[in-house]
Amino acid sequence: MPRFLRLLFVVPLLVVELLLAVAVTGGCALLFDMRLNVPLEKGETFTLPERRPFGDRGWITEHGRLSVTDHGLWEAYVEGPDLERGLTVGVLAKELIEKQETLFVDRIKMLVPDARKLGWLKHFVNFFNRDIEDHVSLEYRREIYGESRSFSPAFEVIGSGYERALNYHAAHDIGHALQDLAFVGCTSFAAWGERTADGGLLIGRNFDFYLGEEFACDKVLLFMRPEKGFPFVEVTWGGMLGAVSGMNLEGLTVTINASRSAFPNGAHTPISLLAREILQYATTINEAVAIAQRRDVFVSESILVGSAKDGRAAVIEKAPDGMGVFDPGNGLVVCANHYQSDTFRDSEVNKANIRDSDSMSRFKRMTDLTSTGDPMTPIDAVRVLRERTGPGGASVGLGNPIAIDQLIAHHSVVFQPAQRRMWISVGPYTLGEYLAYDLRTIFAHGGPERLPDPLYDPLATLPADTLLKSPVMGDFTWHRAMRAALTEHRITGRTYALASEDEARYIATDPDNALTYSDLAEWYQAEGDHAKAVHYFDQALARTVSSAGERSKLQAARNACARN
Repeated sequence: MPRFLRLLFVVPLLVVELLLAVAVTGGCALLFDMRLNVPLEKGETFTLPERRPFGDRGWITEHGRLSVTDHGLWEAYVEGPDLERGLTVGVLAKELIEKQETLFVDRIKMLVPDARKLGWLKHFVNFFNRDIEDHVSLEYRREIYGESRSFSPAFEVIGSGYERALNYHAAHDIGHALQDLAFVGCTSFAAWGERTADGGLLIGRNFDFYLGEEFACDKVLLFMRPEKGFPFVEVTWGGMLGAVSGMNLEGLTVTINASRSAFPNGAHTPISLLAREILQYATTINEAVAIAQRRDVFVSESILVGSAKDGRAAVIEKAPDGMGVFDPGNGLVVCANHYQSDTFRDSEVNKANIRDSDSMSRFKRMTDLTSTGDPMTPIDAVRVLRERTGPGGASVGLGNPIAIDQLIAHHSVVFQPAQRRMWISVGPYTLGEYLAYDLRTIFAHGGPERLPDPLYDPLATLPADTLLKSPVMGDFTWHRAMRAALTEHRITGRTYALASEDEARYIATDPDNALTYSDLAEWYQAEGDHAKAVHYFDQALARTVSSAGERSKLQAARNACARN
């Protein structure tokens, strides 16, 4: 099955399955008891903050604020010690948190009718999360515990709020371990010196983490002023306090990209919480490396760290069996989903990853685009992040995993660390406007009552992609919905009749994409029409395929059909 098909359905099926399985195995005493310790001091008590409406767009408390912009992006600000921060986030965002959890549970009900499979996952997650609290700092356990006090009681049957909240922070890692890169295909870069218009550090990244269209509808840009460490901003969603993309007030940035590694053997620090620790406590690349060295992780991940103090960027490569640092020092770092450091570059796992995944294709295309042409500006960075062509600029259709922009991004961001400025896409994917934020301006205002509203700078907004309002977008939306229907039929066995006119339209709306033909080939293969399957496999193989490994799989499937 092509990687994108796994992305659309197998990944939501397994990852959402995991998210609920994490909660189920983490909390229900009828299944097993995690025996998590409440991270409070003896005799310590607390009260939930009182929130009041912030106009008609959100909520405000003594130490926090949450409101939605006219673009649909949520802006949040929270300050204080660990427990207070968590309590404030939970109270402010409880509807967003419940919406995400409801989404997870509803997907379970729709996509996972197999009790045996869920039972296997239950034991798998039981094993992995048995010691998770030993690998999460007390500060973050207290913050997560505070947030969990506002989790919906509707899901208490599958675990307490704290058990679910803590385990959700490990769901990315467990899903990564099971899917082995299939659901994350992020691409990022950092440029500086002669490669940027002002000579300063410029960073861009697409966070291609896809759990269905609804997952990215409620992005949250969270500005946090912790009692310890540095104020920072991160892109997140309801219930998530770890970091996947962010920048602190010292001009240090963090973005994470999944990689492939040997299968992990137990619970360690969730990668998003390691990234959060770097974001909160580091100002230089060396400080970030020192923090990363102190933590063991579940899975392999590349952490692209940019530093205004250093004026450059480097990649920290973490794996369950070691750590490496890739620091070329030549004004450009490109990061996809394979390793580049001396520690891991020549490992058999990394070589297989390069051979079998689309990581190298995106890496080469990103390198080409950031190495040629005039010195880059933020608008140039956005242009690169919206690049939808394949090798050498060849047309590969829309939503192809070989492209930098796969049209699945939860968010896309651009950082200028020296200026403490960032831009974030409002969606869908990379196509909407990019809103601008100035960390110095925002954190100069003390307390939620004195913050500007909105937090973004409307004069610095970068324009939307012209694709968004074009007829091609309508064709793409229809095509993706049809792909979803074809894949659901194949995976679940649910009845779906493919009309001949829909088959013709499916080809006409994305004729250059190899996935169009492999979709139809696998459909006919499942239906037992092997001659038609061979025809479409040949059509797929005649186009640009994401990797040598994927081409081998298609060829093998084609040959198997030809023998029938």
